Order: sequence, then structure tokens, then C-alpha cells
Amino acid sequence: MTAPDPRAKLPQAPLADNERLKGQSRHLRGTIAEDLGDGLTGGFNGDNFQLIRFHGMYEQDNRDIRAERHEQKLDNLKNVMLRCRLPGGVITPQQWIGIDQFAGSHTLYGSIRLTNRQTFQYHGILKPNIKAVHQWLHKLGLDTIATAGDVNRNVLCTSNPVESSLHREAWEWAKKISEHLLPKSRAYAEIWLDGEKVESTETTPTAPLADSVKSGDATEPVLGANYLPRKFKTTVVIPPHNDVDLHANDLNFVAIGENGKLVGFNVLVGGGLSMEHGNTKTYPNTAREFGFIGLDKVLDCAAAVVSVQRDWGNRSDRKAAKTRYTLERVGTEVFIAEVENRMGAQFQPSRPYEFTSRGDRIGWVQGEDKKWHLTLFIENGRITDAPGKTLKTGLRQIAEIHQGDFRLTANQNLIVAGVPEGEKERIEQIARAHGLISAAVTRQRENSMACVALPTCPLAMAEAERFLPEFLDRVDEIMAEHGLGGEHIVLRVNGCPNGCGRSMLAEIGLVGKALGRYNLYAGGNRQGTRIPRLYKENITEPEILAILADWIAGWAQHREAGEGFGDYAVRSGIVRPVLDPPRDFWAASAA
Repeated sequence: MTAPDPRAKLPQAPLADNERLKGQSRHLRGTIAEDLGDGLTGGFNGDNFQLIRFHGMYEQDNRDIRAERHEQKLDNLKNVMLRCRLPGGVITPQQWIGIDQFAGSHTLYGSIRLTNRQTFQYHGILKPNIKAVHQWLHKLGLDTIATAGDVNRNVLCTSNPVESSLHREAWEWAKKISEHLLPKSRAYAEIWLDGEKVESTETTPTAPLADSVKSGDATEPVLGANYLPRKFKTTVVIPPHNDVDLHANDLNFVAIGENGKLVGFNVLVGGGLSMEHGNTKTYPNTAREFGFIGLDKVLDCAAAVVSVQRDWGNRSDRKAAKTRYTLERVGTEVFIAEVENRMGAQFQPSRPYEFTSRGDRIGWVQGEDKKWHLTLFIENGRITDAPGKTLKTGLRQIAEIHQGDFRLTANQNLIVAGVPEGEKERIEQIARAHGLISAAVTRQRENSMACVALPTCPLAMAEAERFLPEFLDRVDEIMAEHGLGGEHIVLRVNGCPNGCGRSMLAEIGLVGKALGRYNLYAGGNRQGTRIPRLYKENITEPEILAILADWIAGWAQHREAGEGFGDYAVRSGIVRPVLDPPRDFWAASAA
């Protein structure tokens, strides 16, 4: 069955200006190369401000010193944040040492930031150093292609693929999907590497593309001449551990194993967490089940879902351009039928699976090969040296002796993977000496997360990364007061409603509204399968803590055996559950 073209349902409206600039960009080249030579500004001019995102960068400045610089009649201290492409978060110790060296010598802040997109980013790269960092990463075997912009972003995978053969198979698929969906334009190599060959953009796609997908564009068969209507995120996840928060993503492959071997994937489409304060046309949503596919159709399925969103997504209103809005507009069954048509196969019924956990397993875990894997808690993913916590130095020392891999997680932590029994004690000693392992880190802290926000993110309305540590001190006190010191609540903070901190899948979520003020959400669950509901709007930290103290006291006294806070919040009537986000998310909070 071929579905009727749902583009006819789109409102008649002018295209967003991003569509013009993508169409005129000469496949993402723009005039970026010429702009690099413009020493009159530390930023990028015209369309290049947006186009550099397709090359993995955002223009930013330090908002803490804006006023001071303006008083001195100086422009903002413009620089870029640069994000690496790292499917599944796997990196070698030698690569890590190189990453560390560049952060220390060529960035304003000297730190490395692990992100919940399972990669790392640099903050504070000045314009004269931008080309140097791309060439440095290339020498390390890394790149930043398609980690931002209207393309498929870094592909996530359940952490630690060496823990079992199933994990390794899943990670291999994450890499294949990433390569298959990359832009094929040579713009990256031409601009940053002086035309050097970049393997991922020069080779033929990993598998032939179905004829119905090739209608995109001769240069960009999957993404098309104008690329996607909006950013697109993909995961590979291994039940029962939902550490990648699949419902925050457009396309998800849930690994189905039989006798320890991967046999295929359940496909879920249309998750996403961004919204806009007060705009009821925007909402977070969980992904929808499409069905099961065998391994022979994985890449065809990925290309088909992306190309349907490419052709049917809203290119007039970027706030309504994500995959979840396309699904809502055209209908899930119509979308599925077109994906099946393009991939040349039908989905089978979804295979049974269950999620029981979400956060990282901090500490040592032994794999099937009897090697050990140490997950280190990195608060908010920020790796730097501070008094008593020389994390950057400690990780560099581990990298200098470690013979396995590093694995970055989707919860901003780092795994030292593949440690033989004889090296375990030595690596743990280094980690403890530099504050990478600390008895002071509570379960609550391990299960909390924040986006970067101020001072570098231009969209931030409130603090997040700098707010969370001291806020958690107070939360830990409340938990201990009620005998819950060994317990945790999945708690997350966003500096704005864009969703980078994944607050809309938390049991308790804070979303910045203004400096010092947040919207308070509650009622998500520990498995990450339910959206929380707004409880109270535009409140201060003392108000939030007073509410949490009351909630936690009630949870301690009245919870059922094994009941997480989010489930208690729903059962006890603190909030009503969000059952159908498109229609239900903005409804009244009271139960």
C-alpha cells in the first residue's frame, strides 16, 4: 500500500528561512572557508552562523562577562562549542590523551564536557583555533560531522559494548547506522581538512539504498538537497537497561536477542522532549511502536524513516518540524505504511521486552570475557581539575596505562572498559587519588543530571550545571532526614525548555523559566517511559525545596515496596499521569 502524500495537509505558509540557507549552501559549504579569514569578528557572518552547526559547532560567548565587555566597548567574546561524533561513545585511551591535550592548550576553559549524547564537546574555541581542532581530531581518527544541524545526530547505544557479545553486536549496528545516515557532501573535508579524504563521507553507503529512498538527491540520497526539516536523533538500546532514554529520540532500535545473539530490533519512532513555555502546540512525547525487523532490514529501515520525515516534515514552522509532530499530523499507520513501502518490507509484530532500569551502574562490572569495566561518576559530565578533584589529570593518567577502551555513557559518565584482573587495583588507586571515586557521592547524585546552560549556552534562561551540585546537597539532606540516604529519585535540570537535560523523562524535573526560577514537573518513572506533568510554575529554589521536603516525607512514610518516587507521585495524587502527551501534557496538574 502506498499512502497518500500527507504534504497536502501542511498549512500553506512560507518556508522557514533555514530552508533557504540550506538550499543555497552548496551542500553545507556556504562561505565558511572565506569567513575563517575574517579577523574583524570572532564569530561567523550571515548564513554561516547556522551552517557551522552541520559541521558540529555552535557559536557562543561567555554570558558572565557580556556586561563587562560592553562597558569596555568590546564585542561579546565569541567562540564555538564543538561536539565530536562518537557512535556508541567508544574511544581509545590514545585518543583521550589527544583530546585532553587540545582542551588544555586551545580552549578558553581547559575542560572536557561529556554530554548525554554519549560524546564529548569542547567549550571556548576561538576562531583562529577552529580549523586546528578539526585537523587535530582527524589525526586522532575522529570528526564532528553531523553532530548538530538538521541531520541525524550522534547515534547512541547502551553503554559498554564489551560487557557481552550482544552489547558488541548492538554497538556495531550503532556505527553502521551512523555511517549510513551521514551527509555525503565533501564540504567537511574541503573546509577543515584541505580536501583530505574522510572515510565516512567518501565511501558508498554501507548498504544499497532502496530506489524509493534515492529520490532525495544525487549528492545526498537519504538526507536530500535541503537536508531534514529539523534535527533527528537515533538510538540502539538493549533491554532491560534504558540508559539511552530512548523516548527522547526520533528513531530507536530496541535489541532483541535469542540465546545471547542479536536477531533483530523492535523499532520505535517519534520520541522527543523539547517544547516552548506556554505554547500548547509543542509538547514532549514518547516514541511509538512500529514493529520488529530482522537484521537484513536495519539500514533500509533507518533510511526509510529518515526519508519519510525528510519529505513529510513541516518545513515552514520549525517548532512543529520534529518527527513526533509529523506522526501526529499524518497518523502513525500512514507513516508506518510509507516506511514499509520505502524499505521494501513489512514490520512484524513487536517482540516482548521490558525496561527495569535506566541510570549507569557506577563501580566495577565484570564482562563475559572475565575482564572488568569501571564506571566513573562524572558530575554533570564536566572534566576539569579543581582542588581535591583533579578529574582531568586522573583520567589522563589512567589513559596512559590502560590497554582497553573508554566508553562515554548517555548519562554523562565514563567507563574504563576491558581492564584485566591484574590492572584493576592500580586503576582504582589512580581513580580514588584524583576524586574519580568518592564515598561522598550519593545514589541521589548518581541519578541526577543537568544540561550545560549558563554561562555558555545562548538559550539558557536559568542555571543548570552550576545550580545542580549545591541543590543536591539540600536534597541529600532531606533524603537522609527521612531515612532514604541509600535511595534515589531520577532528578534532572534544564536551563530552558529545549530538553537537553532530559527533564521531561525525570521523576522530578526542573525547567528554567528565568534567572533563579524554574517550572517543577513530577510523575515520570524510573524506567524512563512516562512524561512528567507540570506541578508548579515559575518558582524559586527555596520554594522547590519546601515542596520536595513534603513530597519526600510522604514517599518515605507511604510508599509501597520498591515503589519509585514518580510512581508514588501518581498513585498518591500529587499529579495525574500524562497518558497521551499530544492531548494531555498541557492539562491541569492536579490529580
